[in-house]
Amino acid sequence: MFLRRVFTGALLTSALAGGVLVHGQQGTGQTPAPWPLSQTIRERGSSVTGAFEGWYYNKDGSQQWLVGYYNRNTKQEFDIPVGPANAIEPGGPDYGQPTVFLPGRQTTIFAIKVPKNFGKQKLTWTLVANGQPAVVSFYLNPEYNLNFYKEVANGNEPPKMKLSANGPMIAGPQAGITETLTGTVGQPVTLKLWASDAPPTEKNWENVISSRGRKPPTFTKDEIAIVDGRVFGAPAARGGRGGGDESGPADITAAWTQLRGPGKVTINPPRVPLFTKGNPQTVVEATATATFSAPGEYVLRAEPVEIEDGFDGLCCFSFANIKVVVK
Repeated sequence: MFLRRVFTGALLTSALAGGVLVHGQQGTGQTPAPWPLSQTIRERGSSVTGAFEGWYYNKDGSQQWLVGYYNRNTKQEFDIPVGPANAIEPGGPDYGQPTVFLPGRQTTIFAIKVPKNFGKQKLTWTLVANGQPAVVSFYLNPEYNLNFYKEVANGNEPPKMKLSANGPMIAGPQAGITETLTGTVGQPVTLKLWASDAPPTEKNWENVISSRGRKPPTFTKDEIAIVDGRVFGAPAARGGRGGGDESGPADITAAWTQLRGPGKVTINPPRVPLFTKGNPQTVVEATATATFSAPGEYVLRAEPVEIEDGFDGLCCFSFANIKVVVK
């Protein structure tokens, strides 16, 4: 599962309000379409709807659009190939959207980069699941503009990451493919991620947990716990290989998830703890493996996750996509 962040505001409310979402005529948000669609949360049989999370400016004046989805099924996952049932238009149908849809509300799953002269144009994402079409349009709505690169309230910034030893450090959601690997069916492919993070001002995770009515977790030597997306527990229980001094809570958790592919991907482990001791100059390495059940092209999402305080207004996080060509 994705380690997803929590946020507030009309964005999430409108995304959950209707099965089919279109922009209102006044251009001030998203409103339910006037025809029926299953909005019921159930184990199986409900719809999947795209969700426009927001947008922000890149340094070159272009914009990055963040998009997620809401799968109203609690036990039904979908594999919807790019095409009539999974299309973003105009100019598509492929804008890098997922073809694998996990249950529940999945936020900020992929990014679309649009040029600085995109203006008032719109993109529309059509998804058909369980025979039910859902359509959502998104555009440069000023209400959805994000202050992405720094959270003013606590000084938080996105973690920095790279996917190869000699690659550049990057920060923020990355559109497109950042790294390409090759593999063979049934044979583990090594995944690597290097990350660093500048912690928020006066960041103290134990105090954060306690202030929210919780006690810091305790475990035996072989136990592991995840609290608010943060990995605690014995290194032997965590699996994989993480970097830094492995004591106390992890500063970052490296996470990999399948976005696309013709078969199933087994990632071992899907999360690896990294320890920087709050030093933004410390770059730590995570290693995992991915095993593929069928030949073809896959896309995996890599993300260095820090704890979510709960209300960061979609700031601050980074992710990148890895294409794996499997024979």
